[in-house]
Amino acid sequence: MTNRADVHTGSSLDDFLEEEGYRDEVESAAIKRVLAWQFEQEMTRQQKTKSAMAAELKTSRSQLDRLLDPHNTAVSLDTLTRAAQVLGKRLVLEIRDVRPRRLQRKKVG
Repeated sequence: MTNRADVHTGSSLDDFLEEEGYRDEVESAAIKRVLAWQFEQEMTRQQKTKSAMAAELKTSRSQLDRLLDPHNTAVSLDTLTRAAQVLGKRLVLEIRDVRPRRLQRKKVG
């Protein structure tokens, strides 16, 4: 009997999205969803209302709603950084290899 984990049935989702030209868009959307979720979780933990958060950011409630909208990827790094600071947090970004070297497939040919 073959272990299902050992069977490779095709390309990865990343490979598919790359081939179709959607990978960057999907990755940006996923990052923004995670950030929006983290901001909302921290606001809830600190019992901070949207109005209070907007006031501390010196921005409008509608601008804060754009920041917290998981589908809106057009939010500046400055806005994200300031929002993190208001919550007593720090935004951390890093650049990584596209695929860790140990997982890269060798081309046969």
